[in-house]
Amino acid sequence: MRKQNGFKDDFLWGGAVAANQVEGAYDVDGKGLSVQDVTPDGAMGRITEGPTEDNLKLKAIDFYHHYKEDIALFAEMGYKVFRTSIAWSRIFPNGDDEEPNEAGLQFYDNVFDECLKYGIEPLVTLSHYETPLHLAEKYDGWKDRRMIGFFEKYARTVFNRYKDKVKYWLTFNEINSVLHMPFISGGIKTPKEDLSDQELYQAVHHELVASASVTKIAHEINPEFQVGCMVLAMPTYPISSNPEDVLAAKEAENTNYAFTDIHVRGEYPGHLLRFFAENGIDIQFEKGDAELLKNHPVDFISFSYYMSVAAAAHPEEYSSGAGNVIGGIENPHLEKL
Repeated sequence: MRKQNGFKDDFLWGGAVAANQVEGAYDVDGKGLSVQDVTPDGAMGRITEGPTEDNLKLKAIDFYHHYKEDIALFAEMGYKVFRTSIAWSRIFPNGDDEEPNEAGLQFYDNVFDECLKYGIEPLVTLSHYETPLHLAEKYDGWKDRRMIGFFEKYARTVFNRYKDKVKYWLTFNEINSVLHMPFISGGIKTPKEDLSDQELYQAVHHELVASASVTKIAHEINPEFQVGCMVLAMPTYPISSNPEDVLAAKEAENTNYAFTDIHVRGEYPGHLLRFFAENGIDIQFEKGDAELLKNHPVDFISFSYYMSVAAAAHPEEYSSGAGNVIGGIENPHLEKL
């Protein structure tokens, strides 16, 4: 039945968190360290040698010990979907372990059971800025193709464990953000200023192949699974009607939405291939990559929307948007608070 507001009764209104934002308990019950545990200043800040007292995420709101009360509050809001993530290092503390951590698996059993008790559907992200620190330090994260195998093993483990409790899955949170913050997003410890576009896009290719592969695995385990992708959406306005500025805005949006195109259509869009050719980028495909991408698209797309940005052909001529999370120039038509 469709209500007067236009939404059907089964429309999934909800809210979202991520494991690294709320769980705390960073060293409890066998959990290993993740990239979040050494970034006290946020995604673009310093990387410490180990956990430090000023890293608020180490405790957060202690959802790990208070999930029942917190989910009850979600239920009071009338929410019907709860987006959260699984901390990879709670399941495989190092990321490349032979066996999973049972205590971590049991924790998410408890969380999902609590959601279902209130009629709340869990929507679960496999990798939400949670790369195990060991994988960053030993392999330089998603720069290394071996990450695909580690991710497949992790995904298969949780798909099998929660196949009767979780229907909706996301593979990577804001997959395009690897280009902007490679350590937090992709576990790449090499400083961003030392990374070439070739290395960044090759790392994203590894993630895209992994995403297609675990989508295949998911549907084999439970054909009812709905597996989606996610991008950081930044609607981009040209700073003027100058055709060069309009083109700059279009190219900026193309970069972001190329990743949804690949997830849905199973191939790299022409504009991205042209960008690669013009910039000397040669993505290394291994046997089976193209087939995986083509044959295992996602079931839905999702995005986060924190801000819009403005773009110009010559951004150096304008002030940067100081309030923006990532990039962009100042939009003169937006009110300043």
